Amino acid sequence: MMESLLIANRGEIARRIIRSAKMLGIRTIAVYSEADTGLPYVREADEAIAIGPAPARESYLSQTRILDAARKTGAAAIHPGYGFLSENAEFAEAVEKAGILWVGAPPAAIRAMGLKDAAKELMQAAGVPVTPGYMGADQSEERLTAEAENIGYPVLIKAVAGGGGKGMRRVDRPQDFAERLASCRREAAAAFGDDPVLIERYIANPRHIEVQVFADTLGNYVHLFERDCSLQRRHQKVIEEAPAPGLDAATRALICDAAVKAARAVNYVGAGTIEFIADASEGLREDRIWFMEMNTRLQVEHPVTEAISGEDLVLWQLKVASGEPLPKMQDEIAMNGWAFEARLYAENPAAGYLPSTGRLEHLRLPDTIRVDSGVEQGDEITAFYDPMIAKIVAHGPNREAALSKLAAACAEIEVWPVRSNAGLLTRIAVDPDFRAARIDTGFLDRHGDRLVATEPSETAIDTAATVLSKNTDGDPWSALTGFRIAGADDKRVRIRIGDHLHWGQSRPELEANPVTIGETTVLFDAGNAWPISLPVASEVEASQGAGDGAILSPMPGLVISVDVAEGDRVAKGDRLLTVEAMKMEHSLRAPFDGIVEKLQVASGIRVSGNQLVVSIVKEQD
Repeated sequence: MMESLLIANRGEIARRIIRSAKMLGIRTIAVYSEADTGLPYVREADEAIAIGPAPARESYLSQTRILDAARKTGAAAIHPGYGFLSENAEFAEAVEKAGILWVGAPPAAIRAMGLKDAAKELMQAAGVPVTPGYMGADQSEERLTAEAENIGYPVLIKAVAGGGGKGMRRVDRPQDFAERLASCRREAAAAFGDDPVLIERYIANPRHIEVQVFADTLGNYVHLFERDCSLQRRHQKVIEEAPAPGLDAATRALICDAAVKAARAVNYVGAGTIEFIADASEGLREDRIWFMEMNTRLQVEHPVTEAISGEDLVLWQLKVASGEPLPKMQDEIAMNGWAFEARLYAENPAAGYLPSTGRLEHLRLPDTIRVDSGVEQGDEITAFYDPMIAKIVAHGPNREAALSKLAAACAEIEVWPVRSNAGLLTRIAVDPDFRAARIDTGFLDRHGDRLVATEPSETAIDTAATVLSKNTDGDPWSALTGFRIAGADDKRVRIRIGDHLHWGQSRPELEANPVTIGETTVLFDAGNAWPISLPVASEVEASQGAGDGAILSPMPGLVISVDVAEGDRVAKGDRLLTVEAMKMEHSLRAPFDGIVEKLQVASGIRVSGNQLVVSIVKEQD
C-alpha cells in the first residue's frame, strides 16, 4: 500500500479522498490555491502546500505546479479526483514518468475514450450498441447534410471533442442544418480548439443511465450496477439515483454486461463510468439503449453507488492503484435498497440560475443523512470554481422511502446570504411526476415554472407576519396596519419579504425560529431563504391599495428603460422597467394583471436596493 497521497483537487472531493486514505493509514497531502487557504480540506490533510493564485489555470490545472508539490512533499501517489486534470492523459503520463503512482485510468484508456467518434467506433467493434449516426472523416457540409437526411430529423450535431453541453446543437428541420452546424463548429473551436463533429439521431424522451465499472491490474472486471442521471439542467446533473427506475432485470443485465465489455476494450484499470442514452418513449427497452461516452475517472455521483452496494469506491481506487486485486468479484457484489444524491449549488434559480458568491455567514446542513461538503459556515464561495456547496445523499429500502428522506433533508437546509437551490431540490423531491419516475432529461425545462419558488408561500407569509408582529416592542401601529377603532379584530400585518411587500395574517399557532444574521432577519421555509422586515412608513404609504404589487428594485443600479406609464393596464409577466447592475440587466415584471398606479422612477435614474419603483393594483380594486 502507498505510504503517502497527494490529492490534486480541492473542496468536497478532496475531503472525501482524505477520509478513505486515512482509513488505510496513508499520509495525505493537500494542495490549495490562494482562494482556498482556509477551506476544511486544507486543515484535515496531514500536510498542505500552496500551488498558486486563485485562477484554476494557474493552480489546479498547472501540471508543473502539481508535480513540483508532489516532489517537495515526497508524495508516493497522486489522486486527481474529478474535473481539473483527472482525464488529462498527458498529466497521467507525466505522473508515471516521475515515478509516482497514478490513482486513475491508464493514459491510453483516457485517450481512447477522449474523442467521441473514436470511442464510438471502438465500442462498435467491441459489440457495444451505439446511437445511430455518422462519425466519418468526411467533414464537408455536403456530406454532413446528406448524413443528417439519412438519419432522419430531428438530429443532434455534437463536437467530437465536446463535453459539458458545449458544442452540441439540435436540428429539427433541414433548412436549419447549415446554420446550426456553423454555430456548433464555432463553439467547439473556441472551447476545445478543434471543430470536427458527428451526427446522431435525436432522442425525443432521453434517459441518461450510466454504469459504474471497476478493474484491477490483474485483469479482473466488475460493475456495481447503474445510476440514473436524467434530472439535468443544460446537460448538468442535478439529482442522481440508483438503481434506475423502470429498468427490469434483463435490461439491467444487458447494459451492465455492455459496460464491462467497454472497459475491457480499452484495457481499463480503476474506477470508470460508461454512459448510455435511452429512448424512454416506450419504456426502458433493450433495443433502445445506446453507448454515449465513457468518463475515465470517479464520478461526482459515486455516493449513490456506494449507498446501494455498501462499498467504498475511493478505498477500491487506492487498493487497485497499489496493485491489489479488486476487493470483491462480481458474484460478491449485491444491490441493497435505493439512493438519491442532490447537488446543492450556490445559485439563484428564481433569477435564472445566476451563480451566487460570497461568505457563508449562515449554513445549516442535514445531520441525519450523508452529506459530502467542501465548505463550512464562514467559508467563502468564490467565482473561480464550481459553485457546489454540498451533496445531499439519502438511502432507503425503496425509492419512495429514500425520496422522502431526501425531501425532508433538503427542506432543512439553511444558506445565507449566498443563495442556493435548496428550495428547488425540495420541490423536485415532492413533485408528483418525479415521485412517479416520469422523468427524462427535459424534466426541468418542462416543469421549471412550478418547481422554482419566485415568491413565498402563504404559510411563509403568515409565519413572517406572526414573527414580525411579536417583535414590535408593543407598538401595534407599526405592525397591525389593519387596526380600526371599533372595527373587527384585524390581524393583518404589512411586511416586506425579499423585494416585495405583502399582507400577512398573524397566526399565533405558527411556530418559526427565524435567524438574525447581521442586521437581517431571515425566515427559512422548505429550503428557501426569505429576508423579512417591517416596511418603513413611506413604503407602506406608497403601496396602500396596491395589494402585493409594490415592486422594489432588487439591488442598487441604473434604470435604463421604463416600459409603462401610470394608468397603463399590464398583464402578469409584462416587463415594467429594466435596471442595470453588475454589468447585467434585470427586468422587473408585473406580478399579476392590473393597472400601474404609481411610477416612482424614470429612465436614467439611479435606485437603491429595495427602493419602491412601481405600484400595481388589481383592476377590481
